[in-house]
Amino acid sequence: MRHLDPAELRERLRRHPEEVLAEEFGKYRARLWRIIQFRLDAGVAGRIEIDDVLQETWLSSLQRIGYFLEHESLSMFVWLRMMVGQTIIDLHRRHLGAKMRDAYREVSYHQSDLSRSTSASIVSKLLGQVSTPSRVMLREETAQQLRAAIDSMDPIDREVLALRHYEELSNQEVAEVLGIQVKAASIRYVRAVQRLKKILEDFPGFEGNQHVTG
Repeated sequence: MRHLDPAELRERLRRHPEEVLAEEFGKYRARLWRIIQFRLDAGVAGRIEIDDVLQETWLSSLQRIGYFLEHESLSMFVWLRMMVGQTIIDLHRRHLGAKMRDAYREVSYHQSDLSRSTSASIVSKLLGQVSTPSRVMLREETAQQLRAAIDSMDPIDREVLALRHYEELSNQEVAEVLGIQVKAASIRYVRAVQRLKKILEDFPGFEGNQHVTG
């Protein structure tokens, strides 16, 4: 996968926007697919295919390419991730309606107003990794308790955990997404993993913490 120099990439985009954006989108398609799988509400995921979310993201990105060209500090991947996030927000509004007011808040990609849906996404992933007998024991009340415990984490630490562990972003990418220093992102990730391990000690079915580290 060849990555163009940022200046060269923007120059090519100005000359051949659709062609170059298609190339870049193809490079990151698998990573964007993973992000959608993690972030999309389970109820919405039952109504729409991830490939359809990617198609909506592609069309929105093509329409808003001027934003990327104007903001030279943005990397292509982080911008496409931003576009994925906005597409998911739009889909949640469309399919969840009033329910979204309580469960979600619009995603900001620079520290403030971090997505409240992150906790729900983490809980969904964790419960999906528990063995079937244990999952039966995890009633709705327990899932809500786990959600509340993860909600109690520092918001930025929680977001760093989601970005690194579940979206599989690099430390550099996490720092860019959240507008923090690379060293701070690394420190916060270690702290968040330790905190999540501690939380899971209080819930059946998560012994060994393999759900955090692997």
